[in-house]
Amino acid sequence: MNNDSEECLIQQPIHSLFVSSKLFSMHRKTIITDELGNVAYRSETSAWTMHDRTRIYDAQGQFVCEITKKIFSIHERHFVTMADGFKFELSNELWHVYKDITNIEGIGWVLKGNIWNLNFVLIDNDGSEIARIHQKMFSIHDQYTIDIYKTEYEKYVIAILITLKHMIADRERS
Repeated sequence: MNNDSEECLIQQPIHSLFVSSKLFSMHRKTIITDELGNVAYRSETSAWTMHDRTRIYDAQGQFVCEITKKIFSIHERHFVTMADGFKFELSNELWHVYKDITNIEGIGWVLKGNIWNLNFVLIDNDGSEIARIHQKMFSIHDQYTIDIYKTEYEKYVIAILITLKHMIADRERS
């Protein structure tokens, strides 16, 4: 197979979103923008909650989901409740020598890649790419691109990304 035919097999995203975190925020705010720089989603975490409660809203201010952390867990477990009531959770398997393994329970998806550097692909239970998250080249702050391949799952992708950012921050603090 030559390079021309291989390029035809590369799937192009339907659209992309961009993530940047406000530095030194007491409320761990995250803003997600579209290609034009408009706010598409925002998340806010109160610094004073015991369960690390985070709420995500879309551009119109509509509630998307709530993320809470299980306080006493050796698996860094976080629960996600979507606006429609659907629930799933993310957790890390411990004591893996060569790589971290993050599970998404209740949704049937798999994370592949370097999760702790936010450079990974979300795969659905059919083996198709849902989204690809990767660090933006030449970024002053933590900025990432979210390439969306299945727009019907966009809000789930945003919830997973924000949850992973919290898990990474928790790990860095400990």
